[in-house]
Amino acid sequence: MKIDVETDSRTQFVDITSKVQKAVNDSGITNGIVHVFSMHTTGAITINENADPAVPSDILNTINRVIPWDDNFRHLEGNSAAHIKVSLFGPSETIPINRGRLVLGTWQSVFFCEFDGPRNRKVHLTFLPAS
Repeated sequence: MKIDVETDSRTQFVDITSKVQKAVNDSGITNGIVHVFSMHTTGAITINENADPAVPSDILNTINRVIPWDDNFRHLEGNSAAHIKVSLFGPSETIPINRGRLVLGTWQSVFFCEFDGPRNRKVHLTFLPAS
């Protein structure tokens, strides 16, 4: 199953928790895991706090400072910084499902991490039911 994610900034965290939960509901799986995978080399998946919007903002500000857009990269497309950021964050997360609900901590959300937007993105979900 795939979900669509639309971004509107060059770097951005988009909370996709509700979309992933809806996909879990639609799958009918009550116990197991869902693997959430970004189908892009310049977009990542992470789990972090979403109760305070300053947290995703602080993460983006820091990663953009540590890996600046213009750092004499050789990649001709001009988006090496985005590729490096995805390599650090990773393209996927695996989340337990219990009683039909994503097993996340109180403050945790699932984010699509845009590092070369704005774009229309695809996230692939793989469900593994518990045996």
